[in-house]
Amino acid sequence: MSMVGSLRKMARLARRTRRVDLSHPARSPLGTTVVNCVAYRDGRRLTGKDGIEESLRRVRKHKDGFLWIGLHEPSEEEFAGIAELFDLHPLAVEDAVHAHQRPKVERYGEVLFAVFKTVTYVDHEQLTATSEVVDTGEIMVFTGPDFVVTVRHGRHGSLGPLREALESDTEQLAKGPSAVLHAIADHVVDDYLSVVDAVQGDIEQVETDVFSPHGSKTADAGRIYQLKRELLELKRAVTPLARPLTVLATEPCPSVDADIRPYFRDVADHLARATEQIGSFDGLIDSILQAHLAQVTVAQNEDMRKITAWAAIVAVPTMVCGVYGMNFDHMPELRWTYGYPLVLGVMATACFVIHRGFKRNGWL
Repeated sequence: MSMVGSLRKMARLARRTRRVDLSHPARSPLGTTVVNCVAYRDGRRLTGKDGIEESLRRVRKHKDGFLWIGLHEPSEEEFAGIAELFDLHPLAVEDAVHAHQRPKVERYGEVLFAVFKTVTYVDHEQLTATSEVVDTGEIMVFTGPDFVVTVRHGRHGSLGPLREALESDTEQLAKGPSAVLHAIADHVVDDYLSVVDAVQGDIEQVETDVFSPHGSKTADAGRIYQLKRELLELKRAVTPLARPLTVLATEPCPSVDADIRPYFRDVADHLARATEQIGSFDGLIDSILQAHLAQVTVAQNEDMRKITAWAAIVAVPTMVCGVYGMNFDHMPELRWTYGYPLVLGVMATACFVIHRGFKRNGWL
């Protein structure tokens, strides 16, 4: 029994040792993963440089504000203290740390966990078969009665400008964590529309190249396929978000203020527009690819027709030369003085007549 007690004591000591100290920024092991940590009351930022725990105590003491923590690609160890402080569900924590999730909304008691796919358009001078057109990332959002925790993955999708815009609208920010959730959803969907418009420019350029007079040479099937692949990546980010937005807009949830719910319907309408455009782009690219392949087939047929026509023209002198090259003693006009120029004239005339006929029929 004493050995069992010693083991339990050692386990408790190890758990206390691993416990993350968030009481002061200087002692926080989160390091550079914390982008921002701000407390709000009545839609206004509270001043001070308290640690996360102290800021949360200030918010819960007055019961009329919330704490917004922004993180960028934290590890499991770095996120453990946050998860323990806000009592976040282990499954949601695992999704937030490891990323690569589909857009979704899940409820864990009073905590709402939302996943958004972020997208950005990658600028390029010219679309090639290896060009990256769309880059994706993720934003995970935990919202509770008095806190918002955002976890961002990827090189883009910074929420700094969004935070500043929200802080300038104190009336909206005063509605609590659900106002932040709506602002993030709206920001993400607006980026979808911007990327869709940019991708449309690439599609129009490829379409112009395909239907140009030399479309079979200027348009490359690899470019078209690469654009289709990048569009598929965009589609995977945009389309699955429809269901989560419908849930936020229609189903009652303690974490979503009733006044905020209609705003999610507006975001859902914008998402529907982006989804429809992507669907039309997908069909258009298929048509462009089929048109390009048809042009290549027609060009190959024209080349084969020209080769066949020239082969037919060359066959006439080849046949005549073959006959006179058999070296028989008794052949017509064999010893005639004008036999050689006559044969050459006949061959030239026959070749001219055949060439003119092929030219008139469009073979040459």
